[in-house]
Order: sequence, then C-alpha cells, then structure tokens
Amino acid sequence: MDLWQLLLTLALAGSSDAFSGRETTAAVLSRVSQSLLSVNPGLKTNSSKEPKFTKCRSPELETFSCRWTDAVHHGLKSPGPIQLFYTRRNTQEGTQEWKECPDYVSAGENSCYFNSSFTSIWIPYCIKLTSNGGTVDEKCFSVDQIVQPDPPIALNWTLLNISLTGVHADIQVRWEAPSNADIQKGWMVLEYELQYKEVNETQWKMMDPILSTSVPLYSLRVDKEYEVRVRSRQRKSENYGEFSEVLYVKLPQMSQFTCEEDFYYPWLLIIIFGISGLTVMLFVFLFSKQQRKEN
Repeated sequence: MDLWQLLLTLALAGSSDAFSGRETTAAVLSRVSQSLLSVNPGLKTNSSKEPKFTKCRSPELETFSCRWTDAVHHGLKSPGPIQLFYTRRNTQEGTQEWKECPDYVSAGENSCYFNSSFTSIWIPYCIKLTSNGGTVDEKCFSVDQIVQPDPPIALNWTLLNISLTGVHADIQVRWEAPSNADIQKGWMVLEYELQYKEVNETQWKMMDPILSTSVPLYSLRVDKEYEVRVRSRQRKSENYGEFSEVLYVKLPQMSQFTCEEDFYYPWLLIIIFGISGLTVMLFVFLFSKQQRKEN
C-alpha cells in the first residue's frame, strides 16, 4: 500500500464517526495499523520486547544485585508488573522454594538488591523474571562468579627521577583499594590493572595485573601530559570492575640552568679526552721523528 492509500485510510478514520455510523473506530484503526506495517515492516519486529537480565554483580562478596531491561509492547512500556523470584540450590534441602525479591528499591529502577542477610557465598542461586504470571528470563550463578569490585580510590603520583637530558622522567603511581572491599582480613584478594596514555591519544597502554597498590611508570616524556586509570578484579576472576577516576600527570619542565648543567659535564669530558689524545699523538710523532734522525 503506498503513501496516498495510507493517507486516505487515515482520513476515513477521522470521518467514520460522522458519516457511516456503522464502522467502529477500532476497526478503522486496525486497518491503519496494517497499513503502517505494510509501509514499514520494521514496526512489527520491534514492537514488542520482553524484559531481560542485564547484569548481576557483587562488589564485595557480601551483597549483590541484579538488573533487567524494561518490557516494551507496541512501542510503549508494559503496564504489567515485573517480578523477580529466586531460589538457592542447596543440596541439603529436599525442595527448592521460590521467593520474591527482598528489595526492589535500594539498587535503583529495574533491579533487586540482596543484602548480607539474603546472600550466601558458596550456594548457587537461580533467579527468574515473571510478567503476568509467566517466566520471561532466568539465569543461575554463584556469588563468587559475579564479583566486580568498586573502583580503586585516592590515585596519586610522585616523581622518581628525570633523565640527564631532561627529556624523560619516571614516576610512581599509588592508589587504595575500594573502601568496601575487606582485603585486610583476606576476605577478598584483589589484583589491579593500570592503564595510561597521552592526553591526546585514543589507545590506552595496559600493564600486567599486579597485587600491590603501586606501580612505577618509566620513560614518560616531560613535554607530554598523561592520563592514568586503574581497575580491579577478584584474583583468578575474569570480571573487572569499573575504572577509577582518571589521574592527570603533568611532569615538571627542567629549568634552563639545570639543562646547561646536565650538558656541561659531558662536553667537558669530551674536551679533556680530546686534548689528551692529541697530546699522546704529538709525543708519538715527535718520538718517531727523533728516532729517524738518530738512524
């Protein structure tokens, strides 16, 4: 159906109540909907979308939360309630009891939060989303599999040294573990990945994961400004948490006096060795000439 036929159908829909009195508005709107689908078939495929789980995450191995997408029907948010139910697959219990989400508020919209009272570390969970009594999505996991720590905090840097040429410098970058991660008692063992780049670059340089909260960066150019960021993960896990705030590193320029001082000693040594070499060569020449005269 082309555009003119679509417009004609819309016109008929607007005048149906005034003239025919026998064709209901719903029927006309149904024909309009069919016309829209024939003009743009993509409306049909994208008109409905069931809610899906997007992420389940535990920041500190003591609590966790799960999030999901909105349910969309015919381009509008579904008015029906979305509920999350969970069960713990404890082999010691004969039956699995499904319970509803304990907290729909604390983790924000479209989420369920499990505080420490509802979190068991070593017992697998199964969760499911229901809409109008039917299950639309489900997944199973254990809490240690969904650990993604909060970002490291308090990033800072100190200057280690500047090269004699004044072109490069070495620095030490330090940070602290997330405040909610219990690393003192060994409940969590975090390893960190540091990334850095020049301010105008797009590609980050990655360093190997480390267990300490400090790392040196070598041979940075003093005429460049750098960005540094750090993220962490539970040891032996593949799931990194979010990056820290970016730390900006601007290295100090060496003064002109310092640069002249750096270059003074190399040139002085060159001059001294040069004069010594010429003196030796002169003595050798004079000695050989004296020997020829005696012969």
